[in-house]
Amino acid sequence: MEIILTENVEGLGQIGDLVRVKPGYARNYLVPKGLAVVANNRNLKELEHQKRQAERKFQRVVQAAEVLKGKIEALNLQVAHKAGEEGKLYGAVTAMELEAKLAEQGVEIDRRKIQLDEPIKNVGDFEVPVKLDAGVSATIKLSVVAEAE
Repeated sequence: MEIILTENVEGLGQIGDLVRVKPGYARNYLVPKGLAVVANNRNLKELEHQKRQAERKFQRVVQAAEVLKGKIEALNLQVAHKAGEEGKLYGAVTAMELEAKLAEQGVEIDRRKIQLDEPIKNVGDFEVPVKLDAGVSATIKLSVVAEAE
């Protein structure tokens, strides 16, 4: 018997997979628990429609992420902090501060998407990766300078 999975089933498949199982397993377990539906013409057409809708939505998300990537990579951020004579900062540049600087430039990004392994504690030029939606990643060009006293 062929069924379409509506939930991930361990050892059987993922949501939307068309799988062949024994009729008793489908009738007595998968269908009553809502884990699958019978693969008839109506359900197959509905599955194809849902896949097309999901693909369109994914394409829109990718396009929006690419536009955001273009905005981010066009920026050159500059952060001024108090620093010692060797170029060590008294504080540190964190993802939260980078989020605020990007917001000043009109780019809204959640700070958790900024992939800063550890806070920046030295003066210099840095490239900070940002993970956007749909697997798109961008790079922030950051220049940390000593604050004029």
